[in-house]
Amino acid sequence: MPLTLNQIRKNCRQARERMATARAQHWAFGAFNLDDEPTLIAVARAAQKNNAPILVEVSQGEVDDIGLNNIRDLVDNTKEAFGVEMYVNLDHSPSVEAAKAGIEAGFEFIHIDISQADHDASDNDIICATKEVVEYAKLTGASVESEPHYFGGSSNLHTETIDYEEIKKTFSTPDAARSFVEATGIDTFAAAIGNLHGKYPVPKVLDLQLLKQIRQAVDCNISLHGGSGTPGHYFRDAVKIGVTKININSDMRIAYREALERALKENPDEYSVAKLVSKHVVDAVEKVVASKIAYFNSSGKTLI
Repeated sequence: MPLTLNQIRKNCRQARERMATARAQHWAFGAFNLDDEPTLIAVARAAQKNNAPILVEVSQGEVDDIGLNNIRDLVDNTKEAFGVEMYVNLDHSPSVEAAKAGIEAGFEFIHIDISQADHDASDNDIICATKEVVEYAKLTGASVESEPHYFGGSSNLHTETIDYEEIKKTFSTPDAARSFVEATGIDTFAAAIGNLHGKYPVPKVLDLQLLKQIRQAVDCNISLHGGSGTPGHYFRDAVKIGVTKININSDMRIAYREALERALKENPDEYSVAKLVSKHVVDAVEKVVASKIAYFNSSGKTLI
């Protein structure tokens, strides 16, 4: 059942307050991608067992497959069933129209990223689109996140090594971060400090000194995308510095696929794949989520 505007505004107000609390207490929300209902159940179970507040997020691909209103209902039903503190983030929304639809559907967090659809989008295009979404988000109070350029990689298992000399060309800088936040009025700045979408053959290396400089330069929340394949000590340090949202996707997808492949191999006569997913896959994904919650210092922080 769709939420009323007053319910949406109440949820968004609480989400904003909780992000402020996370920053003050030095913990971060894990933002875990929702591919399907078993993934959502895995995230909810990990949150429940660890008393951790969490975000679940969808990109345009999941929106196209599931639908904005269905996602909202799935999350609300799961929140009630598991008794967890959970919010929804629209991740890398590729257009102003898509971001507005997420706001209207009652998502508490909106990430506008027109560079996803157009890697060559100009600075002015990005700023104008972001400002329009920030203004529209006043309808519900949803928090808006963005960054000033395309964020590389993809949520998959990569075989190539990371070319850090190339990646460093797209690192955030304190001055540019400050200018972008001031120009757009965003609530969350997506920092690029060595984090990269996807999982690679080598661990990621984050520039924590740069993160400290960005934290000093901007007064809004800071998020880290591309958290998969990152050694946990970087997360522990990042939340101490003041990161309040960390995105995880590829680690979950890899655990999902590997668990499903093992289950299919070990159960050749079982044709109810859903049973195998429920019995084997959910546990595997839950373990990934729980391990991240521990690094994010969010255990025991739930309101519920």
